[in-house]
Amino acid sequence: MSFKFELIKQCPTTGARLGKIHTPHGSFETPVFMPVGTQATVKAMTPKGLEEVNAQIILSNTYHLYLRPGHELIKQAGGLHKFMNWGRSILTDSGGFQVFSLNELRKVTDEGVHFRSHLDGSKHFISPEKAIEIQNALGADIIMAFDECVPYPCEYETVEKAVERTTLWAKRCKNAHERDDQALFGIIQGGLYKDLRIKSAEQILELDFPGYAIGGLSVGEPKPLMYDMLEHLVPVMPKEKPRYLMGVGSPDCLIEGVIKGVDMFDCVLPTRVARNGLAMTGRGKVMLRNADYRDDFEPLDPECDCYTCMNFSRAYLRHLVKAGEILAAMLITHHNIRFLIKLMENIREAIKNDSIVRFRERMLEKYGC
Repeated sequence: MSFKFELIKQCPTTGARLGKIHTPHGSFETPVFMPVGTQATVKAMTPKGLEEVNAQIILSNTYHLYLRPGHELIKQAGGLHKFMNWGRSILTDSGGFQVFSLNELRKVTDEGVHFRSHLDGSKHFISPEKAIEIQNALGADIIMAFDECVPYPCEYETVEKAVERTTLWAKRCKNAHERDDQALFGIIQGGLYKDLRIKSAEQILELDFPGYAIGGLSVGEPKPLMYDMLEHLVPVMPKEKPRYLMGVGSPDCLIEGVIKGVDMFDCVLPTRVARNGLAMTGRGKVMLRNADYRDDFEPLDPECDCYTCMNFSRAYLRHLVKAGEILAAMLITHHNIRFLIKLMENIREAIKNDSIVRFRERMLEKYGC
């Protein structure tokens, strides 16, 4: 298998660690933030722009690409890398979260999920084997097992059933996986029940995947509950394999996740808020719609090295937002993604220098968390 994880260093006083992941489309350092390109594109960004902000790996979504344009077409194009002209690493999630977000449009059984497309109402069925078939066709470097994600809050019995089903499906995913050039990660579920989290971890770890994800967090629960669960769960996960916290991307959650020992993160947050005129900066959030920035000719973030901050003022960005110009989303998205990637670069440097705790204190104070 052309996938390898190197654990380079672990902080002596926290769980924070440095690593490096090697894939068929390049290597990248961890901890890492992965921009989300749901439909084979990171919204408002070009592949060249992603390279400029130093994105080393991006995420795409199995469910959406299965519905449109179809995994067979992408396979015919030579795989997702060629289809979207992205030469660096790609991770695809299994579509489990999206399917289970459909609520009344789907029915879950041990065999898989029957659902109706959110696009046209057409009927579909995705089993663990089908999820792997789609991801094998897409050709991402890292792919995810099909799992059952439960909402917050959720009754114990429902979560327990989801844990059992997630294990059953993980076994079937592993049996169905055919490509040696793709690393299949298992997903640990269990909601906010610590005993179920440990049970899920023990069952998924037995299957010996090359990496493990933590699913079912950041689904509406208070952040302290998520942090407490990570503190409980992460220490039982293998040190020699990467740990991926799914769907997390706010600066405070990233630094806390790293402190707890997580290596990989993804989230739509930086692109979604950018389309609403919200920028992440080293001094906190900046809502560019606000009148305060009408005649503010300073850079969006004086400490940022991105194209947006080097060339445009807050006043100009506010003008674009108020005018409804597409360029507003492009420039703010460019900045937000660079901000989070730069944050992870600084976090890695702090781990190298044994100053991650001090870095967290300064960062959270500046960001207003």
